[in-house]
Amino acid sequence: MLKLLSRYLIICIMLISLVGYGRNSEEGAGELEKIQVDDVTVGYRIYGSGYPLVMITGFSGTMDLWDPVLVSMLSDHYMVIVFDNRGMDATTTGERVFTIEQFADDTAGLMEALGMERAHVLSWSMGTEIALELVLRYPEKVDKLILYAGDFQINACPPSPDVLAKLYDTSGTPEEQAERHLSLLFPEEWLSTHLNYVIDIFSGVTETSAPENIQRQAEAMDSWGGACDRLNLIETPTLLITGTEDILTPPQNSLMLLNGLPNAQLEEIEDGGHGVMYQYPEEFSNIVLDFLSSQD
Repeated sequence: MLKLLSRYLIICIMLISLVGYGRNSEEGAGELEKIQVDDVTVGYRIYGSGYPLVMITGFSGTMDLWDPVLVSMLSDHYMVIVFDNRGMDATTTGERVFTIEQFADDTAGLMEALGMERAHVLSWSMGTEIALELVLRYPEKVDKLILYAGDFQINACPPSPDVLAKLYDTSGTPEEQAERHLSLLFPEEWLSTHLNYVIDIFSGVTETSAPENIQRQAEAMDSWGGACDRLNLIETPTLLITGTEDILTPPQNSLMLLNGLPNAQLEEIEDGGHGVMYQYPEEFSNIVLDFLSSQD
């Protein structure tokens, strides 16, 4: 569980330490709405109009982590729905055990509560685990599926020992720790020339979540059985997006997904890290839009 918690929690905490809260995340955003879904009240925002595109974020993530350029470009063509997973910031904890399967049920329940019979789904990192469970449990609800930094089995191709060592390293000042962990989200050369840009992006991340719920989310990841032996059941058109330099969810995971999914295609973004949507938001958005508009 520690390795999962370290994998993202330290990064999120250190990023907030580095960038502070300089930009108001509400600026230009859809209104925060809340709706009852089974035993939880889900916080969500809607941008744009048209066919629905549901976006599922990753471990410890909140809905304001999505790149604003990405959200803007996608919402020019689709009704984009972002939300907080169970126990994260604007969504209540509820009474149920945190599991990947439960998060998938929550996502399906949100769609039903909003009157959406079917939608495209874009997911990131741990969100891809949720999306896989969603399409396996509710195939009729997912039109097209996008797995960004996809992960189908937590230990299939984990980070290297060197990366884990950086994650475990808590030495130095908060700023030094933040810079060390930023290097895990972005390739070093790119980060060295875009640090101010990264600080500006993350200064808009103001949502926070209870540490105990983040730990419960980590336990959900740790206990998930994976989808390796079920990938062949997913006939949904699927786009895999990975950065060639992603060291948190190495691109080999997407290659294995490509081999396991019957109807998948892969887009590799050169020089992209785990945060490739922040590095190249226009390219990332156009890849998504081309896939969603293509005829099967």
